[in-house]
Amino acid sequence: METKGVDAEVLNAFKNQLKGELVTPDSDRYDMFRRVYNGMIDKKPALIVRCQTIADILYSLEFGKAHGIRIAVRSGGHHAAGLAVADTSIVIDLGLLNGIQVDLKFNTVRVEAGCLLGDIDHALQPFGKAFPTGNFSTSGISGLTLGGGFGYLSRAYGLTIDSLIEADIVLADGRLITTDQHNFPDLFWAIRGGGGNFGIVTSYLFEIHPAGIIQGGPMLWHIEEARYIMPFYRDFILKAPKEIYCYFTFLTIPPTAIFPEHLHHKKMCGLVWCNLGSTIKSNQALEHFRNFKPPTLDYVDIMDYAHLQSLFDNLYPSSLQWYLKNAFIKDLNQDAISKNITYANLLPTPHCAVHFYPINGACHHKSNKESAWGNRDANWTQVIIGVDPDPTNNHKITHWAKSYWEAIRPYTLGGGYINFMMDEGQDQVRASYRDNYAKLKKIKQKYDPRNLFQVNQNILP
Repeated sequence: METKGVDAEVLNAFKNQLKGELVTPDSDRYDMFRRVYNGMIDKKPALIVRCQTIADILYSLEFGKAHGIRIAVRSGGHHAAGLAVADTSIVIDLGLLNGIQVDLKFNTVRVEAGCLLGDIDHALQPFGKAFPTGNFSTSGISGLTLGGGFGYLSRAYGLTIDSLIEADIVLADGRLITTDQHNFPDLFWAIRGGGGNFGIVTSYLFEIHPAGIIQGGPMLWHIEEARYIMPFYRDFILKAPKEIYCYFTFLTIPPTAIFPEHLHHKKMCGLVWCNLGSTIKSNQALEHFRNFKPPTLDYVDIMDYAHLQSLFDNLYPSSLQWYLKNAFIKDLNQDAISKNITYANLLPTPHCAVHFYPINGACHHKSNKESAWGNRDANWTQVIIGVDPDPTNNHKITHWAKSYWEAIRPYTLGGGYINFMMDEGQDQVRASYRDNYAKLKKIKQKYDPRNLFQVNQNILP
């Protein structure tokens, strides 16, 4: 076992300190554990530590600092930019820290940083509880939360960070602290949207909410109907009750058995629903669209919330090639709608899609100043999804996503959502935090002045 610049004896001593597994480039499992969700990412870290305990995190952090090795932190490895790994780094892999503790007395759940959303859904579904998370059960809770987090429950309950009560975090100086509204409140403000810039979060405590049986699923029309459906959707979702949720999408129907064969490879537009509470109100919302334009495909049904969370996982397995562009949208005027329809008609490969996630409703109950996530005046986050299994199509999907984004850019608020951003440079990071960037920079200087935690959408101290 050898690592450039580190004596073998020193490396063996480090290995013996660990409860977890030390993976080196000559390990049989190295390629397995350096891979991330995006197959376009091919980073080669110097070391990977699969931590079993917080002590493993502390030992790994100190080893990296002592030997001048770049620090990368991995939880789910789902970020499209591959920010869980870096070349010649020590990857502190939290995937084995996946404990979950539900407390119905206090209506909370404590989640360790290596949990995937599917783990959390599995633990909470028997109690009919949940909190807002992303829309793929394979995503990790840590990156999602630190970036802000939103999904099917966000109109009802806000962002993921709006349900966050406290977090345990290892700081750059090696301290393990708990941060909340009263303890290290500046840090608690910063980690709610500021990414992994300030330390290694080891666990989160969330408030949980009612979300057992829901009415959800996709409702689709041919893409030619988008000029009618998109403005109708815009007007509807801006005024809908907060327990009613649907995001708008452009997509190509995949050739799988769950879809009628005559629709395979057809470009379509549609809504994906997740309605809580009253079935009467939910049916009224659904009939509003069915009566306006009868959908070509209507798969909306009563189901467990956890089932909806994993509904599309199999369509997007790990190791596909991904390139994302995104923007925050306040208004969808007719010009913006026309531009979107033009570029959606150019979806270059069957896996590519466009989503407009609504972030109004309860997301607007807090101000931009209450956390690092500073885009609460937006009504949607739009993500342009360039994805394909074939690496030879990388240029095609990347060119389409970039061209699309440039075309709609005049209609956006600027910046973007850090969890949907590729490696786009400091100007885009700064623009994404808007008026909160200066405060984040001061907090970064306070807690991580050497910028140890830089493998992220980095805030320079």
